[in-house]
Amino acid sequence: MATPILADLRSRYPKASITVMCQTNVSSLIACDPNINEIFAYKRPSGWIHRRHHLEIIESLKKGNYDLGILLTNSFSSAWWFWRGGVKNRLGFASFLRSIFLNKAVPFPKEKEIQHLVLTYKALLKPLGIPLSQTPPKLYLTENEIEDARLTLKKYGMTYGKDIIIGINPGAAYGTAKCWLPDRFIEITKKILELPHTYVIYFGDAAASPLIKTLAEPFSERVINMAAKTSLRELMALIHCCSAFLTNDSGPMHIAAALKTPLLALFGSTSEIKTGPYLKGRVIHKNVECSPCYKRVCPIDFRCMKRIEVSEVYNELMDILKENGQNKSL
Repeated sequence: MATPILADLRSRYPKASITVMCQTNVSSLIACDPNINEIFAYKRPSGWIHRRHHLEIIESLKKGNYDLGILLTNSFSSAWWFWRGGVKNRLGFASFLRSIFLNKAVPFPKEKEIQHLVLTYKALLKPLGIPLSQTPPKLYLTENEIEDARLTLKKYGMTYGKDIIIGINPGAAYGTAKCWLPDRFIEITKKILELPHTYVIYFGDAAASPLIKTLAEPFSERVINMAAKTSLRELMALIHCCSAFLTNDSGPMHIAAALKTPLLALFGSTSEIKTGPYLKGRVIHKNVECSPCYKRVCPIDFRCMKRIEVSEVYNELMDILKENGQNKSL
């Protein structure tokens, strides 16, 4: 969701050297972004007791000799790093205590709770004379990465461009309150497999592996378990090759949107207005009285997700396939 900032900065400063500072576990997402010159990947120190790690980050910032630093994060530590690291102009959202480390502390937009996070990020560029743009999130893959993904599909019996390939991401990092019910993922898989030349790929990280193993076990063919079997770049390439992508509110949802893969996102405890797929994709969200609650685990009856029926999800997926010319006979 931060990638539009990179494109807008490159447009405003075409000759600038632009460095992206991000945590190591997600740095490969932007490895091929043409709008940046360098990636400063770091492992976030676990608390203030790891003084050496903080100092290493600060020393790296000093070596960069940066004229301008834009903080999309809201943390105290990131603003302190920029200040200690000698970043000359430090721009970020104003919040308790950390504003003293910023040259320009921007108030959060009044619409923050009723607008997408992408728009909130873009509000930070206003002091630089960069107007609100229509730039969407975008991720970049190489031709070799896409070709390798197609070869992986072939290894599992799929033919890209001929077979219907449905990617499913049944997990979510924040907690179970964001996840549709496992038995319904099994039911939707059964219905999808009734169609000829159709495959289902389950995606997930190591934490989701036990869940995905349970979901994939009932199927002897045309269901592939890719949980914890890909790098982040390989995951991106495989999502790019999917005919459609079914997902909870999650990181892979945003990857699919940024790659323009047709997608259907299921929302329960969170808000699609703030963090849904930006300008791309469909959403099912039952606006029950307690949603969005932003809880990790539902404390009551999980009505927000239980009201999303298998038939509704299936019909939306079929519409997506027809809309994108994946199967005209549907």
